Amino acid sequence: MTDLHALAEEAVVYAWPLHEMSRMRAATSPRRTEAGEEAPPPARWCNLFTHSRQLLRAGTSRVVTPNNDTLYTNAWLDLGDGPLVIDVPDTAGRYYVLGLLDFYTNPFAHIGQRLTGTAARAFVVTPPGWQGELPAAFDAPGARIAAPTRWLWVIGRILVDGPQDVPAVNALQDGFTVRPLADWQAGAPPRPRAFDPACDPKAPLTAGHFAAQVNAALRDNPPPTHEFALLARLAAAGIGPGAAPLDDAQREALQAALDTVLPRLRAAQSGRRLPSGWIQPRVVEGSFGDDPLGRAQIALKYIGMLESREATYPLAWHDAQGRPLHGGARYRLRFAPGMLPPVDAFWSITMYGAGDYMLVDNPIDRYAIGDRTPGLRRDADGGLTIHLQHTQPAGEAARANWLPAPAGEFYLCLRAYVPREEMVDGRYALPPLERADENKETP
Repeated sequence: MTDLHALAEEAVVYAWPLHEMSRMRAATSPRRTEAGEEAPPPARWCNLFTHSRQLLRAGTSRVVTPNNDTLYTNAWLDLGDGPLVIDVPDTAGRYYVLGLLDFYTNPFAHIGQRLTGTAARAFVVTPPGWQGELPAAFDAPGARIAAPTRWLWVIGRILVDGPQDVPAVNALQDGFTVRPLADWQAGAPPRPRAFDPACDPKAPLTAGHFAAQVNAALRDNPPPTHEFALLARLAAAGIGPGAAPLDDAQREALQAALDTVLPRLRAAQSGRRLPSGWIQPRVVEGSFGDDPLGRAQIALKYIGMLESREATYPLAWHDAQGRPLHGGARYRLRFAPGMLPPVDAFWSITMYGAGDYMLVDNPIDRYAIGDRTPGLRRDADGGLTIHLQHTQPAGEAARANWLPAPAGEFYLCLRAYVPREEMVDGRYALPPLERADENKETP
């Protein structure tokens, strides 16, 4: 491999999160407000919360591995004109979190039950290096948030206890607002800002498109100073805030790097595979630090991930014998008495088709089983057995605990919100995924 090609591969790994944030900003920033005010084309709105108003079901998601536990409340923030204030409503103890991602996908701050409580509060987010005076209202612990980059993505999740609970959560969503500090002090109503994302989120992934998006992002969101030397080196591959348009050699090297690095990242396992069939995820903290490879892999497959102490997501693609999970078999997942996932918020296990990474359509309209699922049957000893299969199980108790699978291959995601330390560090072991049709004692 030539030096230029090696440098281009390093550049793709380093800069991929910037590309994905640019693409997601263009794809998810609204063209119109909920009141119908349209941004002048090709602009979109930022500094505005948008909301998913219904729980996701099969065929209703635009993102892979969606959840069926929460409603999302999101905003893209531009701190270029100064501090912004986020107001949150009183959720009366209901779990919620606003995860703040910088433009390098570091989940650097969290607002919500775990760290700041559930009372109505205001939080001020200041731009990088800002040294101005703030009102005394922001002297409370956790009320001041210093942003590492000008642009941020706020990804909010509010717990929903089933379809009947959706209207109550919709009312709470309306209480999340963002305003410039001066408007907040004056009591002015929220007003979004129009911006041009300068990105087609559906554009083919060419070297030219990649470099243009990444270099614009670097100009708006400079990295930490200790990475300046790295950027100076990557400039030879056409990546950097002051980089000129790609020449032919840079274009060829970057395209080859994109074609090589991304499949490698997709194929790499994100975490440690356990004998039970589960994959213990890597621990994500508030910053990926000096781990650009891990950061790129998360950005490619799980962009928007919270830090692990807020939520952790073990996955299972195989049973305890190492065979891919498939709807042609019957599985059971038994939690022994006292061995349910250790969390301080909630847990759930969600079913996805392996072909499209989406929720699975099924006759009982059930996409997940967790600590809030009504009607679950406990085993005689107090344990809990979940039945995973395509066809309806025999027996009333098994049907009550049935998580329907597709006819083909599938995978599972266990969501553990506010996990206890033993869940984060791996001391808690999820039970094995066993083939029930190989155990004659299983009905």
